[in-house]
Order: sequence, then structure tokens, then C-alpha cells
Amino acid sequence: MMNFEARNQYMETLREKYLGSHKKEKGRILDEYCRNTGQERKYVIKKFRYKAKLKQKGSARKARKEYYDGYVRSALARLWTIFDYPCGQRLAPLLKDESAKLRALGEVEFSNETLFKLQRITPSTIDTKLAHEKEVLMNKRKYASKRNFLIASKVPTKTSAEQDRSTPGQEQIDCVEHCGTCAAGDYVHTLSVVDIFSGWWEGEAIMGKGQERALFSINEAKKRSPFAWREIHPDNGGNILNIHVYNYAEKHGITMSRSRPYKKNDNCFVEQKNSTHVRQVVGYLRYDTPEEQTIMNGLYRNELRLYKNFFQPVMKLASKERIHGKIHKKQGKAMTPFKRLMESPAVPEGTKAQLQKLYASLNPAELKRNIDTKLSRLYRAHQKKKGLSVETSPNTRKSSVTYGVKIYHSTDTVSVS
Repeated sequence: MMNFEARNQYMETLREKYLGSHKKEKGRILDEYCRNTGQERKYVIKKFRYKAKLKQKGSARKARKEYYDGYVRSALARLWTIFDYPCGQRLAPLLKDESAKLRALGEVEFSNETLFKLQRITPSTIDTKLAHEKEVLMNKRKYASKRNFLIASKVPTKTSAEQDRSTPGQEQIDCVEHCGTCAAGDYVHTLSVVDIFSGWWEGEAIMGKGQERALFSINEAKKRSPFAWREIHPDNGGNILNIHVYNYAEKHGITMSRSRPYKKNDNCFVEQKNSTHVRQVVGYLRYDTPEEQTIMNGLYRNELRLYKNFFQPVMKLASKERIHGKIHKKQGKAMTPFKRLMESPAVPEGTKAQLQKLYASLNPAELKRNIDTKLSRLYRAHQKKKGLSVETSPNTRKSSVTYGVKIYHSTDTVSVS
């Protein structure tokens, strides 16, 4: 059976002969084509005639003369800039009243014919003629708000496919904001760090967006990691992509790369952990007090990191293949970050022995109870700050809706990378 391209080429070779033949000859051509391609006869007749109809229709139509020509567009763009980029409905009365005055003052130059057209143009036509200028202006405004960091020229960009996934030490870093529904003032951020190879996760709660605070948190996460860091990969946020972190990486022999602007998938592994290890645990409420930060750090530095790294299996993509326009993915065996590190030849035997000793001392049920207890304390601290009272049992699985935002006291979600 022919594929799509072959059928189209076959039809092109027969179309001219088909359109110039008499009725019986057309029938024989249709019989031959349908027999060789397996397509339905009525559909084939429409396909044979389609381009001929388009050609006849296109040739019969005469090009319409443009009334509002380039002279009008040029003058319109200049006046639009003078009046601070209004929409068509607001610009139309200004053109009627002010265009002749501005020409007399020498601000713009155009003919009497152009002036006549400008004073009679409709708002919808103004928006149509200025569509390109509006698009250019929006692009300029989009990128004008982004500062051109000098540090960005020193740190190369990498996609997720270019990052090393074969050995531990390749770390993706991101910050999760806990501002609730209001981003004003200082509030807690979670620094989230994940190892691409194993899925090992570390978290640290920071108050505000200070660069030195972020550097301190990165150093704390590095101290707790059971392996040496070889490369760190943040996004373009200024609290991590700055000279302090860059100098820290150089001092410790760590390579630094960054994501491309507006490409969140370059940091896909940590973005996924932001959901399963942060949002689904502490929720979407606003945390902005030292008490809440202390509770969150107690959770991140102890029970949560142990529970996630030793008892939450992670699936890794084994292969990805495109077949006939569809992408077929195969996932590898689900393993905890701890077991992946134990099977890696890049991890020293001394480190493996320490991890094994720590694993033998852990009780996942007790860790889970302690996580629920600290989450209940965090929720009570939030309610107390709001002047509300709430009774929460440490062992009760529930979700509460407060101020239109859901907070999860516990989660059964399994991390999947």
C-alpha cells in the first residue's frame, strides 16, 4: 500500500491527463488509481478536481487596489507613537482632530490625500494596519524587563538532553515561592535541589530572595548530599544565577550551567520535584514568619528528605522512539534514589556503607508520622498567624481549603522522573 507522499505524487502524474480526457477515459483513470491506492472513488474524484477549481477561482478574481497604502501606514505609525500607542477606538478621534495640526507644526509629513484618508479611517482598520507595529512593541516590552546579566555571558546554557544523566553529581536547582495569593513583602522560598542520575532531593527554606541567603542554603544542601557535586544547573532567576554562586562554584570546582530563557523543560527534573516534594507536601499557602520557616527546615533537613530519598521509588526513562508520528516511551525499573546510588560504581564504598547503615536505622512508618506531625504544626502556625483556631490531629490524612487555596497535609504521590 502506498504512503501519503507516494499517493500524492501518483495523483499529480494523472491529474492533467484526467482533466483533459472524456468521460470513459476518466473512468479508466479512476479505476486504475483506486485499484492501486485502495481509496474510495468519490473521494478521489473530489481530489482530482480540487486544485483545478482553486486555479479557476484564483485566476478569475482580480486583485483589489489597496486604499490605505504604505503612506497612510507610515503616517499612522508615527501618529500612534506620538499619542502613546492607543487602541484604534481611541486613536481615530485624535487623527480627525490633531493630524492636520501636527502636520502644520512639522512633526509629521504627508500629502493632502493621506491627510484626507487619516481623518476618515475607521478604528478597526487602524488596528489592522498597526498589527505589525503592535507586535514589535510587545516583543520589545517583553524583553525590556529582563536585565542582561553580565554573569549570564559567563554561564553557558544547556538543555535537559545535554546534561549528564549517567553518574551522580549533576544537580538541578530551583526556588519555589510560598507567597500564597500575594507576592508583596518577604516570604519563604524553598530551595529545591535534585540529582539527575539518582533523583536524590534536598530542600532548604529561605526567607526572601536574598542572594547570600540562597548561597547559604545551597551550601547546606551540598553538605547533606552523599556524593560530590560536579555541576549545578539553575534557571535564570537572579537569586541563584549571580556572582556569589558563580564564585562559590569556581571555588569548589563545580561547573555551572543554566536553562535557556522561557524554557522550563531545561530544568525538568527539579520542576517535577517541586510538585511532588514541595507543593504536594506544604501546599500553596503563604508562609512568611520565622516560626513557619523553622518548621519547614526541620521537615526538609530530617524526615522529608529521608522518607523521599530512601522510601519513594523513582522511574527513569529508558528509551524514547518516534514511530509513525507517535512517541513511544519505555520506563526503566522503579528504584529509590538510595538504591540507585548503591548500584552506581561512581559512589565510593565508604559512602555506600554509611548510606546502608542509615537505611537500616530508619522506620518509614515513623518517618511518615513525624512528617504529618510537623505539617500539622505548620498549618497551626499559619492559622495562628491569621488569628484563626484549628485542631489538627497529627495522624489524620485530610486536605483543608483556606482562603481559596488548598494545602495538602500529606501525599501518596510517587515521584516519577
